[in-house]
Amino acid sequence: MMKAYIKSIGYYLPESVVTNEDIVRDFPEWSVEKIALKVGVNKRHVAAVGETATDLAIDAAEILFARGEVNREDIDFVLLCTQSPDYILPTSACIVQDRLGLRTTIGALDFNLGCSGYVYGLSLAKGLIYGGIAHNVLFLTAETYNKHLHPHDKGNRTIFGDAATATVISTEGIVEIGNFSLGTDGSGCENLIIKSGGARFPEKQNDLVFDENGNPHSSDYLFMNGSEIFTFTLDNVPPLVKDTLRQNRMEKEDIDLFVFHQANKYMLDFLRKKIKIAPEKFYNCLANYGNTVSNTIPIALREALDDGSIRINSKVMIAGFGVGYSWGGTILQF
Repeated sequence: MMKAYIKSIGYYLPESVVTNEDIVRDFPEWSVEKIALKVGVNKRHVAAVGETATDLAIDAAEILFARGEVNREDIDFVLLCTQSPDYILPTSACIVQDRLGLRTTIGALDFNLGCSGYVYGLSLAKGLIYGGIAHNVLFLTAETYNKHLHPHDKGNRTIFGDAATATVISTEGIVEIGNFSLGTDGSGCENLIIKSGGARFPEKQNDLVFDENGNPHSSDYLFMNGSEIFTFTLDNVPPLVKDTLRQNRMEKEDIDLFVFHQANKYMLDFLRKKIKIAPEKFYNCLANYGNTVSNTIPIALREALDDGSIRINSKVMIAGFGVGYSWGGTILQF
């Protein structure tokens, strides 16, 4: 049976950086230490005015091509995961194909997912490889959540960063993609949502209110019910880990490194303890990037490869979970 491999990974971060010191200037009731301790983020990159997710994705792809491990002439399919497309139509992946100078005899499509998006994208790319439809899939994740945040939303401004990543999935490469465990529960859709701007509420609702803690709530900006998201995560991620192991006929002890979606420090610490994962087997690179949504896992994989946390023959479990609700996991064998 044909196998699917990750051949190369790269990422791009916007130039503008927002530090905890910058946030404390806007919200003096917080301290730099409190943000670092609670959220686990010291700085986050933010896309500039006029800089879109498509722009970031193109920069990430160019960085990947510059690594010299993949030629752009070999790409025969583009997948773009984003919840911040340039337009309602056309498909941003078609724009990417043109701006990267890729062949016109290739496939290209967008898909809309958040924190589970990287796992789902790998599953789609693997299917394209297995089906003989493509041999070198350029899989891009790109997100600019900061454009969706109200300026006074101090909680989410501490968490989210903007970024893009590029991964090539091929018939050969450095890491074999294993079997998947996937899950969906749309009953939680309103707990992480931007209501306006789509077909349901095409116009801005202009319904901004502030709660008793001074936090903004509006249909026109990102809303996250933190307690409900936390409950969803605790209910679904431990079974996801168990099922991902089962799908790949492995035990937890077989895994050398766990790379979870980098949501926030508190959630990651809680999950690690609940699932009983040793600290040295649990990767965290949240501090310098923040929660970059669909980008967190590939950024972490690139960092872990570069710092030696992932070595030849390493078995790495990746798990994404969040908006939708949506979750997924697989095991990568290096």
